[in-house]
Amino acid sequence: MLRIDILTLFPEAFSGYLEHSIIGRAMERRLVDVKLHNIRSFTHDKHHTADDYPYGGGAGMVMKPEPIFEAVESLQSEIGAMRCPVILLTPQGRLFTQELAGQLAENSNIILLCGHYEGIDERVAEHLVTDELSIGDYLLGGGEPAAMVIVDCLVRLLPGALGSDMSLAEESHIGNLLEYPQFTRPPDYRGWKVPDVLLSGNHKEVAEWRRKQSVLRTARRRPDLLQKAVLTEAEHKVVKSTDLNNN
Repeated sequence: MLRIDILTLFPEAFSGYLEHSIIGRAMERRLVDVKLHNIRSFTHDKHHTADDYPYGGGAGMVMKPEPIFEAVESLQSEIGAMRCPVILLTPQGRLFTQELAGQLAENSNIILLCGHYEGIDERVAEHLVTDELSIGDYLLGGGEPAAMVIVDCLVRLLPGALGSDMSLAEESHIGNLLEYPQFTRPPDYRGWKVPDVLLSGNHKEVAEWRRKQSVLRTARRRPDLLQKAVLTEAEHKVVKSTDLNNN
């Protein structure tokens, strides 16, 4: 079972999110255990102060190192995993990818640290965390949404979490390709018809069509991903011969 400990100033932000859908079912099946910890619980003053003004001046507040160090060290002692990943969620971190998710999912314990305000005392980054991750090049009010994204992604990689193992194998970013177009009933809606091949019942032709569509969609929308994908010589020729500006 994968255990994920989330350190946050706002544990209520996760209310409801962890109880439903795939994550909720995975927790019920004891595939994952997600625990929330309020950083303020590791402060020692009557006001539970977890932030302070930055040295050198400037706007905003900075999260203090003492409660964060004590929280992480307390968890490490509890779970007996002094070397488990301690990940700071920050816009300054390296980009979180599906490949990184696969590496993280191999661990049995992970600690996620949610930044907030103007950031976290640099000594936390230098002497406590093992990695810094960002979910994209944009700003959030805190690390809580990023933690939810990472938990969701990791849970989907756990055996038994999805209804079918094929569900994950065919999703976007697996193998650096975007997922092929999906259709359902009715076969004709307002004159927009489902491709004939999907109605043919020929599984080989369906698989070939889906693979081709994944390659072309990735070439059109995320050519940066396509550079890392493993394509056949025939698929390279299809990409070169297709007008990628025309859907």
